[in-house]
Amino acid sequence: MPNSAREKVVDVAMRPVVLALAGSLRRRSYNKQLLAAAELHARPTLAIRIYDDLASVPLFNEDIEAHDPPDGVVRLAAALVQSDALLIATPEYNQGVPGVLKNAIDWLSRSEPDLLDGKPTAILGASAGPWGTRLAQASLRHTLAACGAIVMPQPQMYVREAANAFDSDGALTDERVRSSLSAFVGSFHSWIEGSSSLRRRVNC
Repeated sequence: MPNSAREKVVDVAMRPVVLALAGSLRRRSYNKQLLAAAELHARPTLAIRIYDDLASVPLFNEDIEAHDPPDGVVRLAAALVQSDALLIATPEYNQGVPGVLKNAIDWLSRSEPDLLDGKPTAILGASAGPWGTRLAQASLRHTLAACGAIVMPQPQMYVREAANAFDSDGALTDERVRSSLSAFVGSFHSWIEGSSSLRRRVNC
C-alpha cells in the first residue's frame, strides 16, 4: 500500500467519535436532517454516529433507577461511553427543551461515574419558526453545564425557517446554512482536541 494511502487509513481510524442526538422523535425531523448534514461535513475529521433510539428511553423514575437500568438507558449510555464527544441538535418546544431530550440527559447524568462529566459537547438546532432555537439551546447549555459537560461556547448555530433549508429528500440545500455548518463542525473538531488536551494535562 502506498504511504499516502496508508496514512489516509490511519487518519480515518483515528478520527474522534461523536455521538449525535436529535431532540425530536419525528421521522423527518429537521434536527435529524441537520445532524445528517453535519455528518457529511465532518467525514474528513470526525466520525459522527447519529443515535436514533431515544424513544426507547423511559421517563426518568427513581423507582426504576433503583433496580436494573432499562435496556433503552443501557444502550444510550453504552453509545456515549464509546464516543469521544457529544453533539446535540435540539428543536424548541414552547420556548424550551423537548421533554424527550431532557429526559435522556437526566438519565445519563445519574450514571456512575457521570458519563457527561468532562465530555466535549456542542449544541445546534433547527426550527420551522422565525426565531431558531435560541431559548432551547440556552436552557440546554445550562443543564449540560450542571452535568459537567464541556460545552463549546462559539460558534452558535440557529437554523430558522428550516423548511426552506432542506429539500424534499431531507438534504441541506441552503448555501448560507451549509457554510455555517461547515464552520461549526470545524470549530467542534478543534474544541474536542483542545478539551482532550486539557483533560490530559489535568490528569498528569
